[in-house]
Amino acid sequence: MDDWDELDRAIGEMAGSGSAEVREDGEWLADLASLRCEFHRQGKQSLVHLWSDSRNLTRRITRVKERSGDRIVLEVQRFGRTKAGRLEFLRTDSPRSAGRISREEFRSRLRRILCERFPDAEIDSLTASPDLEHSFSGLYVRGRMHEGSRAWAVLAVSPAENAVAIEGMLTFGILWLDWVRSHAGSRAVEGLRLFVPEGSSRALRERILGLSPAASCEIYELVGAETRPEKMDAADVGNLDSSLIPRREIESAIRAAGDAMTRIRRALPQQAGAEGALEARVVTGGESGGAREVAFGFRGLEFARWSHNGLLFGGSESWQRLTHANAANLEKLLQDLELHRSSLAEDTNHPMYRAAPERWLEMLVLEDPSRIDAQLDRHQLYSQVPALAAGDRGVLDLLGVTRRGRLVIIELKASEDIHLPMQAVDYWLRVRRHQREGDFQRHGYFAGAELDAAAPLVYLVAPGFRFHPAGETVLRYLSSEIHVTRIGLNENWRRGIRVIFRQ
Repeated sequence: MDDWDELDRAIGEMAGSGSAEVREDGEWLADLASLRCEFHRQGKQSLVHLWSDSRNLTRRITRVKERSGDRIVLEVQRFGRTKAGRLEFLRTDSPRSAGRISREEFRSRLRRILCERFPDAEIDSLTASPDLEHSFSGLYVRGRMHEGSRAWAVLAVSPAENAVAIEGMLTFGILWLDWVRSHAGSRAVEGLRLFVPEGSSRALRERILGLSPAASCEIYELVGAETRPEKMDAADVGNLDSSLIPRREIESAIRAAGDAMTRIRRALPQQAGAEGALEARVVTGGESGGAREVAFGFRGLEFARWSHNGLLFGGSESWQRLTHANAANLEKLLQDLELHRSSLAEDTNHPMYRAAPERWLEMLVLEDPSRIDAQLDRHQLYSQVPALAAGDRGVLDLLGVTRRGRLVIIELKASEDIHLPMQAVDYWLRVRRHQREGDFQRHGYFAGAELDAAAPLVYLVAPGFRFHPAGETVLRYLSSEIHVTRIGLNENWRRGIRVIFRQ
């Protein structure tokens, strides 16, 4: 094409619109406004040059395939390659978010990183686009690579992402690995390679201890300013981040809060069932600077907290210290809880009704665990006391034992959670460790019970239609030692638990 000035002007107008981008072979390269663009001839060749502070790209133009006011498509060749490619300049409905641009830029860097780390490999694909149909998150760059007859699924997270993205990475990695294997054709897919920022792989290395050999997971940290991939040894993870607080300490804290419990009981409405709706549990942290506190809940919803400094009540944004002057406010709060946080409540959209559903469900299971499994011993069921802390990943919902002494981990969800299986793996690994080390008996748990040495069972409990469909895929990649049962409940479980399926 001879009129390069006209083409350059058209691309300049696109860039000035503020909503245009450049793609090569379907992959995002950059926001057009962030690039300089120049067309020129070199001998008989027509060239396009794109550059910025972080990018420099030159391609030989073989022809203009398409041109309109919103889209210009050039057929181009990279130097040293014979296969033609496609360079697109196109207007978009809206500019990409800063997070999306950051991930696309990371995708480009990752290709270079992989080529340098695996010089004999070929990168088959890399994308940062989400795919909701297959539950592929846009937080990660995913792709495929192969070395001879051996292929790998690849999932990477940028250093710009937060800890939540890294925390959920293994779930999405397994889903991607499974998809790649199902679309691999004749080439065998060895396993999954995960790439994470420097110093962030510990939780992943812990979790892969709960996977089956079929996952064949390798973890690399991107080290230093040059983001050099360094392979991490999962066997070198050390002791799992877990603590088991002695029962005597928990019971002592509950006794210390006895006067507060008495005052709350006196303020309770006199309706039938109100007393049974009250619970007390030990927590750590809070205003006492790390000393143990006791939280009070009404059908699982926390409304008060006791420490040696006194009793606070209210809500997350309206805590007040209980005094004689405001005692009526506590009574009013409890009346509202009984009215709105009831199985018979008329307003099922009230915040008090809908808040903390997992904790409400937990209370119902604690009342009668035989509703979940007739073999569970109701006198040997421990709820969300801070007994099994998996680092920053919370505490185990329920830990029980069957009448034959088999430990049971119970994870509860009231809504879809794609990470539920991997959360269960976290707790299974920790329970198994404490079981093997004899910590439960030593710290006063399961008194009088003879614990079976067999691996703990895992029960995933949720309303029947609230299990994420991707969970089945993740469960297939867990260690054969982790025996998982999914227990589906009726949707209106607040009015009474019924098991509608068990898988």
